[in-house]
Amino acid sequence: MFSIIQAAGWPIWPLLLCSIVAMALIIERLASLRPQRIAPPKLVEEVIAVTQQQIPPADVVNKLSDSSLLGQVLATGLRACVLEPRIPEPKLRLTFELAGRGAIHQLERYLNTLGTIATAAPLLGLLGTVVGMIEIFGSQGPSGNNPAQLAHGISIALYNTAFGLIIAIPSLMFYRYFRGRIEAYVLEMEESCDALLGHLMRLTQGGSR
Repeated sequence: MFSIIQAAGWPIWPLLLCSIVAMALIIERLASLRPQRIAPPKLVEEVIAVTQQQIPPADVVNKLSDSSLLGQVLATGLRACVLEPRIPEPKLRLTFELAGRGAIHQLERYLNTLGTIATAAPLLGLLGTVVGMIEIFGSQGPSGNNPAQLAHGISIALYNTAFGLIIAIPSLMFYRYFRGRIEAYVLEMEESCDALLGHLMRLTQGGSR
C-alpha cells in the first residue's frame, strides 16, 4: 500500500483524506438513520392510544422525546397542548412544522459534506492526472528521455485518476441512498404529525382533558 502511495505522488494525499472522511460519514449516517432511531414502526399509533383520554404526564412525554427523532417531534406537539389546553389548530400545526424542520436538519447532517466529496474526488483525481502529465513532459529533455521520470509521471496520472473514481462512485451512491431514505422519513413524519394533530384537536376541543 505504501508503495502505491509513493508511486501516486503528493496528489494522492488529499484523496486519501477524502476517503477517510467519506468512510466515517457513511458509517455515521448508516448508524444514525436506522428506523429505530428515526421513526420506529407503530409509534404514532402507540402515542394516540396513550392519549385517548388525556395528555400523558411529563415523564412519559420526555421518554417519548428521547426514544427517537419522530418521538421528539410528536412530544413537541404534546407539550404545546399542555401549555395551552385549547390551542388553535393552526398554532399546533405550526408547532409540528417547526419541530419537523429541526428534525429534517438533523436527518440531513453531514450529507452536504458527503456530496461535496463525491463531486470533488474526480476533480482531485484530475489534478493528479495533470501533475502526472507535467511529470511526463518534464521527462523529455534535450539529451533524451528520462525513463524513471516518465514512469513516475504515468503512475501519478493513472493512480490519481483511479483513486478519484474509487472514492467518488461509492460516495455518490451512498449520498443518493441517504437522500432517498431521508425523503421517506420526512414523508412518514408528516403523516404521523397529521394523524396526531387530528387526534389532539378532537381531544382538546371535545373537552376530554
